[in-house]
Amino acid sequence: MSTYQTEEEQVEAIKKWWKENGKAAIGGIVLGLAVVGGGKGWIEYQRVQAENASANYEGFAMAARSGDLEKAVQRGDALISAYQDSTYALFTALDLARMQLEAGDKDKARVRLQWVMDNASDEAIGKLAKVRLARLMLDMNALDEAASLAANPADDSWQGEFLSIQAEVKLARGDREGARSDFAMALKKGVSNPTLVNMKLQELGG
Repeated sequence: MSTYQTEEEQVEAIKKWWKENGKAAIGGIVLGLAVVGGGKGWIEYQRVQAENASANYEGFAMAARSGDLEKAVQRGDALISAYQDSTYALFTALDLARMQLEAGDKDKARVRLQWVMDNASDEAIGKLAKVRLARLMLDMNALDEAASLAANPADDSWQGEFLSIQAEVKLARGDREGARSDFAMALKKGVSNPTLVNMKLQELGG
């Protein structure tokens, strides 16, 4: 995954890919499992489940766009309960975490993000949830938890995000030199908000 300006663009890119390729991906998975031991009835059931999950997600998305948090939570929780193994459940939990965080409910947002981390079969979605959870822990001054989530990042397109979180933890603990080094490396690896990271780096002497 390439670097995007904001994390919301990352989410939208994943959703766009899934919207364009999801049916083919589901079809391939269902066909593969059918070869292992499923019959035509089971294949049809899985196809209908996937289509129902998609339709329910559209209904949830409409409620979310309306700004009605209570209705969005009701529809979102119903979707997650009914289709918890689907990618749409992951999207729903991410959206609900964002909405609940914006409403000031950090604890509920934390639970949502942890659920996505624990249940994501898609690596990109799982790492996005991990980044957001680490930042939330940082915001809640849970420095040990934030540091643990950001520790030992893989050398991939998410590495810069985790390094920037490590830098924030070190800065909060008074390690300005360590923070400066991590901010610099984060910029080199790529982050979703390079302007902000560069500003913090310059404040530490570049």
